[in-house]
Amino acid sequence: MIVWRFIKAFVRFWIDYIFGDDWTVAVLIALGLVVTWRLLEAGVNAWWLLPPVVIAAAVQSLYRAVMRER
Repeated sequence: MIVWRFIKAFVRFWIDYIFGDDWTVAVLIALGLVVTWRLLEAGVNAWWLLPPVVIAAAVQSLYRAVMRER
């Protein structure tokens, strides 16, 4: 039983750490990583894709937080 509790706590920690307060940021970053990976596999130089995705995710998260406070 102790091992099962440890596993559950470990999984809950990582879910909370990755998704945090705004799960949409995690989803956008994951999609950006997948698209970049697929483009690289297709032979496209896609290093430039992740920075705009990260900036867009941050802006979207900040916008939602500001709108929630109003």
